[in-house]
Amino acid sequence: METKVKAKKIGGSIGVIIPKDIVEKERISVEDTLKIDIEKTDDIGFLWGRGKDIKKSTDQIMREIDEGEIDD
Repeated sequence: METKVKAKKIGGSIGVIIPKDIVEKERISVEDTLKIDIEKTDDIGFLWGRGKDIKKSTDQIMREIDEGEIDD
């Protein structure tokens, strides 16, 4: 069964949480040995919250783009 999960820091290691529906369907129990195929997916989540320091409104930014006068 395939699913996407987010890696999380657990102590000095990194772990993943297996969703409840998969745990139930596969009848996974604590201490079971699992085979996991790891494939990193593209993640753009790091972009969320990057624009919170912008003090201008979207309208102001769009006007500056239209006028070719982009200021920081």
